[in-house]
Amino acid sequence: MTAPLEVSGSAAEAQPEAVLSGMESKTIEGRSLGRIAWIRFKRDKVAVAGGIVVVLLVLLAVLSKPIEWVFGLDPNALHQNLIDPVLLRPKGALGGISWAHPLGIEPQFGRDLLSRIIEGSWVSLAVAFGATVLSNIIGMVLGVVAGFYGGWVDTLISRLMDIFLAFPLLLFAIAISASLQGGAFGLHGLPLHISVLIFVIGFFNWPYMGRIIRGQTLSLREREFVDAARSLGARGPFILFKELLPNLVAPIIVYSTLLIPTNILFEAGLSFLGVGIEPPQASWGGMLNQAVDLYQADPMFMVIPGMAIFITVLAFNLLGDGLRDALDPRNN
Repeated sequence: MTAPLEVSGSAAEAQPEAVLSGMESKTIEGRSLGRIAWIRFKRDKVAVAGGIVVVLLVLLAVLSKPIEWVFGLDPNALHQNLIDPVLLRPKGALGGISWAHPLGIEPQFGRDLLSRIIEGSWVSLAVAFGATVLSNIIGMVLGVVAGFYGGWVDTLISRLMDIFLAFPLLLFAIAISASLQGGAFGLHGLPLHISVLIFVIGFFNWPYMGRIIRGQTLSLREREFVDAARSLGARGPFILFKELLPNLVAPIIVYSTLLIPTNILFEAGLSFLGVGIEPPQASWGGMLNQAVDLYQADPMFMVIPGMAIFITVLAFNLLGDGLRDALDPRNN
C-alpha cells in the first residue's frame, strides 16, 4: 500500500479548497452601468466643475423671482440719481459699483446689472431647455423610425432632414419673430415671445438630433436583443419604444447638453438683433444690444452679460464632454 503523500504547510495554503474556504462568507457586489458611468464621470474634474456651474445656474434661474423678492431687487428700477446728467454714465470711477449694486448700474438708465443678469438667466434657460425638449422629441421619433424601418421611410425622413438643414433658419426666425410681436394664438407679451422662440429654435433644429438617433438605430437594430424580441413575436412599435429607445438614452443626454448652449446663443443672437425678447424684460442678448450704443459710456455694460453667456455655454460644453466620455462603453 502506497504511503500517503505529505503536503508541506506552504503547499497546503495554496490548495484551492483552503483558499476558497475563507471566501464563502463574502459576496461579490456587481456594479450597474449607471454606477460605472458615475465613477468615470467623477474622475473628470473639469466636467464635474462644469456640472456644478450648470446646477448653480439652473438653481439661479429657477429661484430668480424668490431671490429678487427676498433681497428687494427690481431689474427695471431706475436709479437716475446715480447717473451723471452730462456724461450719461454712472458716477464714480467704478461704473456705479457699490454694496447696493455689486456689478454696477447701466449707463443712461441706471438699472441694476446684477438684478438684470439674474432676471435674464431664467429667460435664456427657459428658451434653451424648451427648444431642446421640442427638438429632441421630434428628432428621437423620426430618427428611430428612419433607422429601424429603413427603405423608403428612411429615404423620406432623411431628405426631410436635408431640407430642414438647408433652411435659412436665422432669416426665418427673424421674419417669424418680427411678424408675431403684437400677439398671436391668444398670447401677448413675454409668454408669446418665449413660445415663438421655443417653437422656431426647437422645430427647425430637430434634424441634428434626428441624424444622431438614426445612426445609432441603424447599429442597434442588428443586435441580438432585437432579434430575440422579434423571435418572441414583438412588433415594430414595441421594439422601437421598449427595446431601442432605452438604449439611446446615453447619446440623447450627451447631445442635449451640447445642444442647450447652442440654443442659448441662438436666443441671445435673436434678442441682440431686436427680434427676441422685447425690453424692458431683461435678457442677456437684449443687454448686449443695448450695450452697443452705450459701449463708450461704460464698456463693462457689455462685458458682464457677455461673460454670463460665456460661462453658461462653457459649463454646458464641459459637462457634455464629460458625460460623453463617461457614458461611452468603449472607455475603460
